[in-house]
Parts: sequence; C-alpha cells; structure tokens
Amino acid sequence: MMNLKLTLAPLLLAALTSLAHAGPNSKTNTPSFADDPAAIEFARDLESRHGFKADELISQFAQTRPNATVLKLIQPPASPLQRSWERYRPRFLNERRIDGGVAFWQENAGQLAKASALYGVPEEIIVAIIGVETEYGRNTGGFRVFEALSTLAFNYPRRAEFFRTELEQFLLLARENNLDPMAVKGSFAGAIGIPQFMPGSQRRYAVDFDGDQRVDLGNSVDDAIGSVARFLEQHGWQAGQPITVPAMTAGTPEAGLIQAGIRPSLKVADLADQGIRANIDPQTTAALIDLVSPGRETEYWLGFENFYVITRYNRSSFYAMSVFQLAEEIRGRMCAATTENRERYCRA
Repeated sequence: MMNLKLTLAPLLLAALTSLAHAGPNSKTNTPSFADDPAAIEFARDLESRHGFKADELISQFAQTRPNATVLKLIQPPASPLQRSWERYRPRFLNERRIDGGVAFWQENAGQLAKASALYGVPEEIIVAIIGVETEYGRNTGGFRVFEALSTLAFNYPRRAEFFRTELEQFLLLARENNLDPMAVKGSFAGAIGIPQFMPGSQRRYAVDFDGDQRVDLGNSVDDAIGSVARFLEQHGWQAGQPITVPAMTAGTPEAGLIQAGIRPSLKVADLADQGIRANIDPQTTAALIDLVSPGRETEYWLGFENFYVITRYNRSSFYAMSVFQLAEEIRGRMCAATTENRERYCRA
C-alpha cells in the first residue's frame, strides 16, 4: 500500500503556503469593502459631514465583504411570475397569522388602544402590518445590517444612491443609540426590528412608546406599535375614513383607469359613469385597484387615501390589500371572542 504520510505531505505544505500568502480575504477570496474606493470615499464623506472617524469606518469595512445572498435576493427574478392575487394572498391571509394577530392584540391591548387614540390609526391595522412584516416579531431577519447595506450601497448600482443613504442613516442611528453597527441584524435589504423599518424611517418616524428613553424596535413591542402608528399618521392617515371597498364593474374597465395609479385621483361619481360602482359617497376620490389572478376573474376595489398610505410601507396594492384583509379577519375574531367593550371590536 502507498505511504499516505509521504503522499499527503507535499499537498499539506502547498496548502499551508497558500494560506500564508492568501491574506485576510482567504475565506471568500473576495476583497473587503476597505479595498473599494467608493467605500473609502463614503467614509471620508461621513467624517466631514457627521464627525465620524473615517479610519474606524474603514476598519469596519475591512471586516465586511459583499454578501452574495443579499445580491441574489435583491435582484428581480430573471423570469418574473405573472401577478397573481390568488397566489399572493395565502402568504399572509392564513390561520397562523390570524390567530397570531388575535393573541398579539390581546397581549398588547393597552398599548394598541393608546397608539390608536394618539395617532388615529385603527388597532387592527397596526396589528396586521406587524403580522405581515415579521409575524408579530418572530421573523425579524438574520442578516448583518451593516454588511447588507454595504453590499447594496457599493455592489448594486441600480439603487446604490438609495442604499448609501440608508447606510449613512444606519450609522447615525447606531451612534445615537449606542449600538454596535457590526452586531445589528435585520432583513437582506437592511430593514430592522419588529416592524421592519429601514434606518432612515426609524430615525424619522420611530418613537419611544414604552418610555424607557430609547427607541428599540428590535426588542420593544411597545415601541414597534407606536412607531407603526406614527409612520402611518405622518404619511397622511385619515382617522375614521375608509380604506377600501369592493367595486362592481360592467365588463373590463378601461386600462387608463388602472394606469391612473394607486394614489386616489378619480371621483367615484365619474367611475360610476363608466360602469364602476361601489357603496361609497359619490364625491369621494379613489383609485381603481385590480387584483389580478391568471385564469380567474379580476377583483376590482376602490382604494382611498388610507389605502394609499399603507402602500407607503410597501409600494404594492397586493401588500396593502393583504394588510387590510388580515386586519378585518383579526378584528372579526376579536369581536367574536369578546363579551365586554364589544363596540371596540364589532363596529360595522
């Protein structure tokens, strides 16, 4: 039999020699961001504008490399699937999220009532957004936010400007809250915490709702509840006004009515003249929403200003409708389970 020690010795020596010369990037053979002129320029810019120490930022960039999974997840699919409300809806409208929403509401009833009274946003909408985003805090993301945002800021030209701004906001956020920027976890796109706020949104809209003198969207359910409500209020939520209602159509509406966009711009009375009717004040301004499913008849709804506000959280009519319908299901279950204060949960 061949002497394995003698045979393997040259191979081990070659491997060790290779590792000795490979340097700090040997694990991935991918240069760190400290080798990227754009990242170095970014660090110098933050030093001049915000007083960061550029050398410290560059040291953090030296520990960070492009994340291939982030780049894969951010890319639109090569062969995009046809829009399908039938396929999209069950992801969020299911028994697990409805039951979870009821439990979340019952556990946090006081803070939800407080947020609703302060910001004018219905409790069920706050609950549903948190349910859609992270299933009530169960799935807040396992990516290092600094790494994810750096990857997108310097290796994703399509939206580099946006993600450089968010990386800047993240570093400011970490400094303001005494956080280690290398330790914060979130989504592949850099969204953070129970409500999945981007760093810029957290700095602009998040609130200390539990009164502990800090905003902690990762661990404080109270802060998450108050921050979601304030985000919607700041984007124009109209307290006591409708969100969306089903529309009845005479045939297929003109394409231009859909192309008018998701922001309300069409008078309900004018839509009625074109065969699109709904149970709402004719002078109300609305958007015509199409919930398309291949092989099935399209559902049409009228979306009002509050529907549009939900899309500021995620710019998709499917997303906003999922939030609305999940909210309605959760409120219905709360109504059925409640013997006291029924008017709170069982309004028409």
